[in-house]
Amino acid sequence: MAKVILLSTFPLPYSKIGSWTTMYRNYLESGNHKIDHIVCEEPHQRIPGVAYTIVKDNFWIKVRRKFSYYRIGYMDALKRILQKDEKYVIQLVDNFSMADKIHEVLTEMGIRQNCFIQLFYHGYDPFLPAQNGTGDFYANVDGLVLLTNDSYKTHLNYYTVFPIGVSVLYNGIDTKRFRKVDASEKNQIRERLGIPHKKVFLWCSQDRPKKGLDLILDAWNRIHQKFPDTFLMVVGTDRKREIPNGKFFGRIPNDDLPQYYQAADSYLFPTLCHEGFGLSLVEALNCGCHCIASKQGGVPEVLQYGKLGRLIQNPNYVNEWEQAMTDFITGRDIPVSLDKPVYTLEEWVDSMNAIIEVAKKRLS
Repeated sequence: MAKVILLSTFPLPYSKIGSWTTMYRNYLESGNHKIDHIVCEEPHQRIPGVAYTIVKDNFWIKVRRKFSYYRIGYMDALKRILQKDEKYVIQLVDNFSMADKIHEVLTEMGIRQNCFIQLFYHGYDPFLPAQNGTGDFYANVDGLVLLTNDSYKTHLNYYTVFPIGVSVLYNGIDTKRFRKVDASEKNQIRERLGIPHKKVFLWCSQDRPKKGLDLILDAWNRIHQKFPDTFLMVVGTDRKREIPNGKFFGRIPNDDLPQYYQAADSYLFPTLCHEGFGLSLVEALNCGCHCIASKQGGVPEVLQYGKLGRLIQNPNYVNEWEQAMTDFITGRDIPVSLDKPVYTLEEWVDSMNAIIEVAKKRLS
């Protein structure tokens, strides 16, 4: 039976904020994963039952980087694992250059036919340009895993030559942690966080221009004046400033995030780029938040094209965010009440394992 090797440019498990690293951590800790070996830098702790090969970062590696591939340490580590009489499924995430280099290494070792390279892409739009041999690259990778069907359609329409098997794997979350709480527990969380019992909005992301925080702050300057019984929580930024009827909470560890969603009534996702998925949307949705999000990238599919939340057609227009927030405050928009959790970790684990099994059968 083929063995599964994951090459990660982050140590796993990874304690900081990151969508795919969080999912892999959940997957590896689920007790139902199919990863045999991880190649990465030394993590703060190792997953029991998984073999590790640690990528070295010594003086000799640094010298070789200047004259060779900049992640040469990963190729060295991979070569230490591979045996010519074994078969392997090799996974990597969002690293096209490494996929190309792995293909070269396997070919040089004479074992390319014994390996299935599985590239997980967490963007939305095609990463590689349509010219300059892109078709050759995709012919060198055995499986491409995307986050949404809409992303696949975008790839299919963009490339005239697209010779690769494609799977779709929706992100999944631990819905035992990200869950809706009753009114009493919600009020207890708000008291603990120092939030008044008002209509509460939440923005939570890394603070980069494409994440749209400044748009929300502009809209908030109008909202809080019209509706003083409202409150805005901002999570994920180091900005230090005062906002009326609101608070900056700074950067929060992943393990502490659920309570912020559970304290909120509405989650704001003003992305100004084509997000691959929007994992925080799913976290907020399962915690009972009314989601207001940009109609960009994979977001519409995640929110079932408006069935699970409000989509902003023109996300660069501040007035559209103001209107959507107003509609929620006044009751014109009714929050979705989920019958059951959506985009669960259990579904993600089952889908991941099915994708791995397909790859293994290709090698049998």
